[in-house]
Amino acid sequence: MTAVTDRPQPAQPAQTGRSARPERSVPTVPQAVAAVVRERADPLFGLMGNGNAHLISELTSTGFPLVTVRHEAGAVAAADAFHRASGRVGTATVTYGAGFTNTLTALAEASLARIPLVLIVGDAPTTGPRFFDIDQVGMAAAAGVDTVRLDDRDPAAQVRGAYARAESGRRPVVVAIPYDLVEVPVSAPATERMPIAERRPAELSVAAVEPLAAALRTSERPLLVAGRGVLDSPGGPEALRALADRLGALLATSVMARNVAGEEGDLGIAGGFGRLERVEIMRQADVVLVLGASMNPFQMRYGTVFGPAATVLQVDVDPARRHERAEHFLPADAGTALRSLGDLLAAGPLEEGRADGGWRARQPIPPAPSLDAPDPVDQAAGAEKVGAGVVPRGLAPDGRLDPRTMALALEGILPRERTFVQDGGHFIGWVPLMCSVPDARSHLFVGTAFQSIGLGFPSAVGAAVARPDRTTVLVTGDGGGLMALADLESFVKQARSGVVVVFNDAAYGAELHQYAARGLDDQAMLIDEVDFAAVGRAFGAEGIKARSLQDLAALQDWVDRGAEGVFVLDLPISQDVVAEYMQESMAGAIPAPRPLPVD
Repeated sequence: MTAVTDRPQPAQPAQTGRSARPERSVPTVPQAVAAVVRERADPLFGLMGNGNAHLISELTSTGFPLVTVRHEAGAVAAADAFHRASGRVGTATVTYGAGFTNTLTALAEASLARIPLVLIVGDAPTTGPRFFDIDQVGMAAAAGVDTVRLDDRDPAAQVRGAYARAESGRRPVVVAIPYDLVEVPVSAPATERMPIAERRPAELSVAAVEPLAAALRTSERPLLVAGRGVLDSPGGPEALRALADRLGALLATSVMARNVAGEEGDLGIAGGFGRLERVEIMRQADVVLVLGASMNPFQMRYGTVFGPAATVLQVDVDPARRHERAEHFLPADAGTALRSLGDLLAAGPLEEGRADGGWRARQPIPPAPSLDAPDPVDQAAGAEKVGAGVVPRGLAPDGRLDPRTMALALEGILPRERTFVQDGGHFIGWVPLMCSVPDARSHLFVGTAFQSIGLGFPSAVGAAVARPDRTTVLVTGDGGGLMALADLESFVKQARSGVVVVFNDAAYGAELHQYAARGLDDQAMLIDEVDFAAVGRAFGAEGIKARSLQDLAALQDWVDRGAEGVFVLDLPISQDVVAEYMQESMAGAIPAPRPLPVD
């Protein structure tokens, strides 16, 4: 498989020699597809093979940017993360057969996480499958993904339709090019290019919105909980802030909608990654409005995040996601619902007590943790008081690093303009608790919808391409890191500024803490310890394997020198420190082989 140019290049004049493209008065099917890719994608993530060679050649020969990865799952994972970090539809391409089947884990993750992306693949000929072909349409359908199988009748219109379906339905769509069409001219002239219609959610009636407005009018302690549905809705964040200000409400978010409406009145993450003292405030709410968040068991903190007497209202575009706690459910786009609620509440009086700013003004929000002040995390890590400050040793009782202190230290060292990308695994509980993000598209959780690990490195590629102005920080475990190792090279190649943080417990930590703790044999749960910093240096990165908090000075030095390139920080952490969300999942008696989905 051939690596092609990875960064945007200026358009080149028509080439001569053996790579020259034949002049055609009528485009071939791949050329027609390429024309739509130029309209809708920037860039294309992919890996070349027999089934997509003609498409890729048509694009790269004219200077279109192709970001190459080293595994086909990485192409889809990168396109997925590109959307999460930028809000734009991602595009990926791989070949047929094994190239397609290699994408299925990442494709299923995108489907379950409701990520709009288009995956362009090769496929069996229109005349019938060859001896090595499989039912790719059926396999995609099993992952919940529709396929548009092209023919030679205006394929450009078919591909535009696939993009429209992906965007309007918030889901991935596969576009398949049969192999016997890769050099065939289209048989009908292309239809006139139509402008892409802006997605306009349906208007809501007063009767549909009134039950929610009525509950909020009389609320003394209203709480608005926003998920990615607010972030993805045009004008959603602004409408959320306007409603919160009108009600004097406090805010909370899912982990992937952090800071969606700014910091004022924000209690942070609702769910397993919430800080306990702030979750206690959430439990005091008398009316809770949940907007565009899945309310899965983990997000609900196994039913404990809201008080038992709270009235819970829910808004979601998918009626199937109605939660059993929701007394009123409104099937609607989050932004549309927020604007309708704002209009309805503006037309009538609110109960007394809002003039002073409401609950938000009365309720102080506990500060975030800091290494500069005594904190329960410091004490758990064995902190030593030195003068007026606190200098944590950063070690757990077994002598290995305490991951909580390491995550807290990263908050102060990493550049403020950053995007966190977290692979799946036990370790995901610490960075959300200890580290802040600049906005709502700055904390990506990949693999959690499908309960997978091993998508971290290529997802970091997509995030780095989407936001090259920021430092992309991949947070991974050793198990998932080894699984995705091929695309460490891709990340080193693509990232202008990147950090890889490996919480390395020499184990599959989720299984260790759930099953070894119950008496199962741990032999298959343990991993021979790897020096990821050394592997990173082999690919051209800088890096260290830290043994103490003081060793993080090497990362600080890299930041001080401009944070250019990629730095790999291998943290050999203790197996004895169990993340809070994992403790709660076990206490809740709800099986969670991997971290549960987050919005």
